[in-house]
Amino acid sequence: MSPIATDAQLARWERFRSGRNSALASDHGWLTLTSFQWLEEEPAAVELAPGLWSTDGSSAVLTATADDGLSFVATGESAVGTFTEALQDEESLMWVQYGGPEGHQVVVELAVRADKYAIRTRDNGSPVYTGFTSVPTFAYDPQWVITGTFEAYDHPVDVPIGTANPLVDGLHRSVGEVVFHAPGISHEIRLHAEEEKLGALNVTFHDETNGETTDEWRKVFIPKPRPDGSVVIDFNRAINYPSAFTPYGTCPMPVRGNSIDVRVEAGEKLPEDL
Repeated sequence: MSPIATDAQLARWERFRSGRNSALASDHGWLTLTSFQWLEEEPAAVELAPGLWSTDGSSAVLTATADDGLSFVATGESAVGTFTEALQDEESLMWVQYGGPEGHQVVVELAVRADKYAIRTRDNGSPVYTGFTSVPTFAYDPQWVITGTFEAYDHPVDVPIGTANPLVDGLHRSVGEVVFHAPGISHEIRLHAEEEKLGALNVTFHDETNGETTDEWRKVFIPKPRPDGSVVIDFNRAINYPSAFTPYGTCPMPVRGNSIDVRVEAGEKLPEDL
């Protein structure tokens, strides 16, 4: 018989869900993405953003006139003239903005992915954003709060991975493996983990619900391991990557083999009506 959730568990989970939905429903957040476009060598117009855009390989170049109505996100100053900006791979910058009554309905994000420059537009008028209420989830299930063990590597191991964009390769810096038994499975599960702030862990995984009730992969954050190496993995807190909500993400896929061969009917489901 499955355990019954306590009032305290449900209250903590509801607070988590409220915070998660509030974070998604933020101006110029992941729900506002409306394009992803690589920059070319020759200055050219792009979709959904004024001005002429290009790259020389080491920096991005924007040329804009007063009629384009662009201003810099950081200062609010008008962007009239030719401007350059250099970023490192995987960096992003909310660079310029335009549109709407106050001139900042759309933010143009400059990014470097796979060592190439691209822009993404973030539009607060996006129907995905304006129509958002919450992410659908499975009902809270205490059997998916699992105690396991973290086996740290002596040194981090970089593992090549794919991403939500087939033109962008990713890299997973694995610091060890989370080891546990899942409900309905007799054998041991081992999943690569990345390190987050303050020693917490992030595990990106596949399971048997993917493509049916859940996105192609999800992730779950795990609090810092205890001194004895034990960890608590709460799959009720498994969440979608931004690529579940938008085709313009470059979110990392799981490491090969980071799969749970059972239906993890806990955490976030596929977003509705996107």
